[in-house]
Amino acid sequence: MVEYQQKDNYSIGDLLDIVRLLRSEGGCPWDIEQTHETIKSDLIEETYEVIEAIDLKDTALLREELGDVLLQVVFHTRIEEEKENFNFDQVCDEVCKKLIVRHPHVFGEVKADTTDQVLKNWDAIKMETKGQETYTDTLESVAKSLPALMRAQKVGKRAMRAGMDFRTAQDAVACISAEKAELDAAIASGDKDNIYEELGDLLFSCVNAARHLGVDAEQALTDSTEKFIRRFAETEKLVSAEGIDMKTLPIETLDTYWAKAKKK
Repeated sequence: MVEYQQKDNYSIGDLLDIVRLLRSEGGCPWDIEQTHETIKSDLIEETYEVIEAIDLKDTALLREELGDVLLQVVFHTRIEEEKENFNFDQVCDEVCKKLIVRHPHVFGEVKADTTDQVLKNWDAIKMETKGQETYTDTLESVAKSLPALMRAQKVGKRAMRAGMDFRTAQDAVACISAEKAELDAAIASGDKDNIYEELGDLLFSCVNAARHLGVDAEQALTDSTEKFIRRFAETEKLVSAEGIDMKTLPIETLDTYWAKAKKK
């Protein structure tokens, strides 16, 4: 058993000590066995739970979930500290330096009175500090591990900063129709590889249109999925009220119930 003084209130220092003890000899067998690879999905999951707490406007839940994300940061840092690569203070030091360097309008003499000016300065400084010499470098630096819609929107935004973009939202929306026509042609040809490619292009064009219309593509699809679930539930409720198993009905009949659910 590891000894640790119980307290009414704990700080970041306590969290660092607790994680160290959990991974030390006599600590927790599960914690000791973990690596970056075995817990990397936990960091993603905890981050999405923070997002859900924000969407729910649940302050208590947000506090809890932010703590869970912080635990993941401390845990990954502890793994590297054990290898003598870096520690938590160095993580904090690096992010503080980054914030100071990228905010010269606050910590330096640069003038930036608008958000646009701030973002232009941020991008220029980021390219310099990360050694990005071309606009292509900035696109390639967008993490491949991001959700596809989110990554596509971010890549499109960075291409826009290089001047490669639609002139208007109308042009971006029109591209959807063009890509849909190419998908139709691919389907008609029966070429599965071409269908795969053209469907991807259609999705990418939808993301570009979303960006030009000021819509977060990832959130829009999330909300549409939730709407589908609500309407599905109402459709099933209407069908079940008549003593029918919905899977026994043809799609034409289900569409009738769906239309009723949609009206509700």
